[in-house]
Amino acid sequence: MSHIELDVPDQVLLSLKESEEEFDRELRTMAAVKLLELKKLSSGRAAQLAGLSRVELLMSVGRYHVSPFTQSISELDRDAANA
Repeated sequence: MSHIELDVPDQVLLSLKESEEEFDRELRTMAAVKLLELKKLSSGRAAQLAGLSRVELLMSVGRYHVSPFTQSISELDRDAANA
């Protein structure tokens, strides 16, 4: 497993009123959701990055105003037409 270190000023954590652990968890989840939204990671891999189950990640994406559906409207229409 790779390890990435990020220096965060204490003032940022104070402003957010979060502990290092809370900030770490939130940052991982935000990164995972953004990479999912950009279609750079599957929901399974994004969940792995966030340290969540796939279901937990998909349930949380709405907090970031991201749809849990990775298919476009036209792709969904095509799937519905073929069903």
